[in-house]
Amino acid sequence: MTQGRSIRLFLVDGTPNGLLTAEIMNWTGHVLTGPRTKLSELVLRPECGRTGIYFLVGPDPDNSLRPLVYIGESDDVGNRLKQHNRPEVVGPGGGKDFWERVCLITSKDQNLTKAHVKYLESLLIKNAGDVGRAKLINGTAHEYINLPESDRADMAFFAEQIRTVMPVLGFDFLRDAIRPSASAASPELVYEDASPCFQLQLARFGIAAKGQEVDSEFFVLEGSLARAEWIGTMNGYQKLHQQLCEEGVLVKEGQELCRFTRDYAFSSPSAAAAIVVGRNANGRVDWKLIDGSISYGEWQDRQVSVAAKSSGFNPGTNI
Repeated sequence: MTQGRSIRLFLVDGTPNGLLTAEIMNWTGHVLTGPRTKLSELVLRPECGRTGIYFLVGPDPDNSLRPLVYIGESDDVGNRLKQHNRPEVVGPGGGKDFWERVCLITSKDQNLTKAHVKYLESLLIKNAGDVGRAKLINGTAHEYINLPESDRADMAFFAEQIRTVMPVLGFDFLRDAIRPSASAASPELVYEDASPCFQLQLARFGIAAKGQEVDSEFFVLEGSLARAEWIGTMNGYQKLHQQLCEEGVLVKEGQELCRFTRDYAFSSPSAAAAIVVGRNANGRVDWKLIDGSISYGEWQDRQVSVAAKSSGFNPGTNI
């Protein structure tokens, strides 16, 4: 079981939509985030005068399912943010109109150097690109290796803490996709510490997919077969289906089917089922255990009942 962590959040101006700081126990990093509308207050903070890494985040007008993200570094983050707030201009360091939120990470002990943040920037751009939860404005990460081995190890740990705290603040674009770990004894249990394996089949169309719930997301597993074209009503899932085809997550397998080239995480079983069958679907009903005995919804209900019984909770008598 993964060990718990303590993250300290502080609402700088006492409101949930204002400036917020975050710290992890025993980590020298310090996180400051807020909306662009609070930039005039944010740049007055002492953190903004330090060397650090920063993220500019905003909506993608062409894809409502994922954000646009710019990852940058500076030895004076406040000054760099002022540059990014200017009207859009051509050239490095110019304005970037897309962003609505900013998040910057500095060090409480102020031991981050320019070399450190350049390495961090490269590491995080590559990580965000590999994860694929956002469209990066940066493009390709530049490899930066001019750092001693011990410092690279320190920055790898620093980046891991960033990836831990960012989702807590509502930034999911660095959240790692969990990799498969099958055992020879139970190949159907593809992930450790996960739900059982479920399947969704429409035999007459050749559709056959497998999935598992891991860390609150529902993964459709590599090799699963899905409908090649979206046949349902036009909605967000139709755009997601198109996106997965364009990014090579789904590739044509014959005329009417697509194959998942890797495991892919969805926000819910219904989202996963919709992409597999090419139309809106109720994943709680359509996903079945491998043996076909019960649906995902029935399995989940059993889990809740078992947990309630083991804790002695009786919803009929406890208020």
